[in-house]
Formats: sequence, C-alpha cells, structure tokens
Amino acid sequence: MATTADIRNGLCIVHNNDLFIITEFLHVKPGKGPAFVRTKLRNVKTGRVIDNTFSAGHKITTVRVERRPYQFLYREGEGFNFMHNETFEQVYVPEHMVERSEFMKEGQIVEMMVNAENEEVLTCELPSHVELAITYSEPGVKGDTATNATKKATLETGAEIQVPLFINEGDVIKIDTEKRSYVERVRK
Repeated sequence: MATTADIRNGLCIVHNNDLFIITEFLHVKPGKGPAFVRTKLRNVKTGRVIDNTFSAGHKITTVRVERRPYQFLYREGEGFNFMHNETFEQVYVPEHMVERSEFMKEGQIVEMMVNAENEEVLTCELPSHVELAITYSEPGVKGDTATNATKKATLETGAEIQVPLFINEGDVIKIDTEKRSYVERVRK
C-alpha cells in the first residue's frame, strides 16, 4: 500500500474501483490547514481525465504495469492481432482499445501497457510519429503556394489527412499521430 508521497507521473492506481494513470500532480502545502496533492487522473479504459485531490498521507493502491513492444500483424473482425517480438506470444486487442488505429500498418511496432499481475492489456499506443506512403492525392496546381494551402490525401492505411500542395502520390510522409497532421516529407 502506497501513500500520496509515492505519487509520480505515469503511476497506475486503483481509484473508485477503476484503473487510472496519474498524468499530472502537485503537492500543495498551504500556510493554513493540512497539505494535499492535486492530481489529474486518466481512466485507462475510457481515456477520460478527471481532477482529484488527495489529502496528505492518504493510502493509495498501486498497480504494477509494464510497457511492452508488440508488432501489429493483421486486422481481424472488430480488432487487431499483435505479436510480442521476444516471446512470439500473440494477443488480440479490440479496436476501441487502440487509439489512432487508422495510422497503423502491418509490421509496425506499438507499445502496450499490460497489467503485470493478470497479464491484461490495458492500452495500446502508436509511436508519436509514423511514416506512411501517399496512395491518392489530387495534383497540386503550380503557383498556388503563396499561402499555406493544403489538399486531402489518402494514406496507405486508408486514412485521410491534409497535406501541402507539393505532396504527390507515392511520396512518403511523416505524420504526427497525436495531432493527426502532416509533419514533413521523408527523403529517400
């Protein structure tokens, strides 16, 4: 059993019979009254963020989680199949647990957070940046570059994003998966 003195970013705790990850915290010692800890907690299952205040010395139940690399193998029905690179263990993850799955291509490495006590997969996270090829894009019109004009492009995974006019079919681009936006063209 831990206390509020053990709180740190990334710690997984049980709160109101749900698993939460601490994303922010602040120890506060007011001039008058007892100390407390303000936290932002992200629900592991729903992704919802809540604010919570713990009094100093409050007992919290921590959960041991491990981050493990998995390789995306293929899509199956309403979910995805992944393989651990060292043990070759395969795991099926429902689609709702994979954020930004539209940027995931076969063979890509993702990071899964696993509850070490019961081997339950909690989250599946893509890297912050991925490189994907453009499969369809309207040709850009020469001379339209005076402003930051963009056009819609379809990626090899089927996702659509806005890209600058100079990007063409066949180009490989870097994408920020969190913002769902174009970053740069990848030089070959």
